[in-house]
Amino acid sequence: MVVTGAGSGIGQGIAMRLLDEGAELVAADINEEGLAATVDKVGDAAADRLRTVVVNTADPDSVRAATASALEQLGGLDVLVNAAGVLRPAHTHELPLEVWNQVIGVNLTGTFLMTQAALPALLETGNGVVVNLSSTAAFSAAPYLASYAASKGGVTAFTHAIALEYAKQGLRAVNIVPAGIVSNITTKSIADQPEGFDPSLFARMIGWLNGGALGQPEDIAGVVAMVASDDGRYMTGTEIRVDGGALM
Repeated sequence: MVVTGAGSGIGQGIAMRLLDEGAELVAADINEEGLAATVDKVGDAAADRLRTVVVNTADPDSVRAATASALEQLGGLDVLVNAAGVLRPAHTHELPLEVWNQVIGVNLTGTFLMTQAALPALLETGNGVVVNLSSTAAFSAAPYLASYAASKGGVTAFTHAIALEYAKQGLRAVNIVPAGIVSNITTKSIADQPEGFDPSLFARMIGWLNGGALGQPEDIAGVVAMVASDDGRYMTGTEIRVDGGALM
């Protein structure tokens, strides 16, 4: 298994859960310190089943090198989880093109590049799984998050496309749709809100459970573990909302 964005937040939570389930796993992230933190969290119990690789998912050369390294370390690949992501809030009329390109590059192009590089190995198994992290922002108005919403809408459509394209070859592809989850991305986005930010608009993106509290990475990780296992064998080309009721 390969999990991107595994140096923090949701990706780290997913990696930890899959290791708990007995997976042989490569944790991938652009942040070497984050990967080291993930290794420290795992401890000795699963250390022999965890490898790491540094990757910039928006860079084709980095993706090719990281995927080759992961395949060499694992000897094959059955599950890819695309959890790497960035979020840069801004008023759309003030959004710099370079920020738009960064968000699209990591969230959408990165998902494409990682999936494309992994597909030959995934198809070779006859039952490969791609789990992509979408967002409620792809399905409901997301003020100040035009680039993020567009990227996650693209991820959703991309997942549907590959699910159908490779269904006869045994590949499954599923979108997980979180709302607000405790992570570095969420913390930074709240701190970096643009001038004139209306908190009532942002609040609609957070679930209604527990008084509208943010979810935890573990809330996503358990669902990913199910989808990636035989328990999810009849699921493909669909979304699973883990949003605390944000899209009710």
